[in-house]
Amino acid sequence: MKHCACQFGLNSQTSHVKFCLNTSTIKPQPLLRKIELAAQAGYDGIELWINDIYEHVGRGGEVSEVERALGDHGLIVPSVIAIRQWGDMDGWEYELVKDEARRRFALGARLGAPFIVATPPLELAQQDHLPGRYRDLLAIGREEGIRPTFEYISFFKSVYNLADAWRIVQEADDPDSSIILDAFHNWNSNSTLEDLRAIPIEKISHYHIDDAHPDKPATTQKDPDRVMLDEGQIDLAAEVAVLKEKGYDRTMSLELFSAELWEQDPLEVIRVGLERMKELWNGQ
Repeated sequence: MKHCACQFGLNSQTSHVKFCLNTSTIKPQPLLRKIELAAQAGYDGIELWINDIYEHVGRGGEVSEVERALGDHGLIVPSVIAIRQWGDMDGWEYELVKDEARRRFALGARLGAPFIVATPPLELAQQDHLPGRYRDLLAIGREEGIRPTFEYISFFKSVYNLADAWRIVQEADDPDSSIILDAFHNWNSNSTLEDLRAIPIEKISHYHIDDAHPDKPATTQKDPDRVMLDEGQIDLAAEVAVLKEKGYDRTMSLELFSAELWEQDPLEVIRVGLERMKELWNGQ
């Protein structure tokens, strides 16, 4: 069995929350530039997308260059994104998904990530099979040295709210199970602060923070509708207060998907995001 060398697992204690950048926030930038910008802006870590790493290698780059850039800039990797289709496929196609999971898990572990996001089905509106499938991923994760963490997506048909996601994680009944939180998905699915309070702190892997478009109602928004913190409808202060009440002190990422922000100066965008994350967290 491989062991993850990263020090930011579920049971670790950090002196303060680590502020990270999900690279979707500056998606058009090349991968190594994203790492450079995150460090320049003052982030503690960077949340990487596996497909970005595949693209970097496809263009002639090396994974070792990514490792070196992370080390040179002193950035942690709280999680990598993502493994998909594990809840969609059956038979030999599911075996192919597990093979791909193994590759992605190994890559994430190589980069020091303690977690990889496990995304539920987009169209398949079924949940009964998901605890068992999630257990399969957790078993692969133990072999590769990384923990798949369960994700809920507010505009998907399968698991779109926090309560259902937490129930599935509980039904998986595995010591390595966890859930990744997201402020946008909580708000967009009408999940509640009580739903958040119900989750034991040791089962929270990471926290995505984002705001929602000011002019569209909950349950109608999708990723491109996310806006910069404090420019939307979400009561982020209330959600952060619950996390702090629970004693959460691990990692959080700014995660936006805004084409408008992608056209702006990426360094300025993420500097503003970091400043507002810190204001939210330290203001509670």
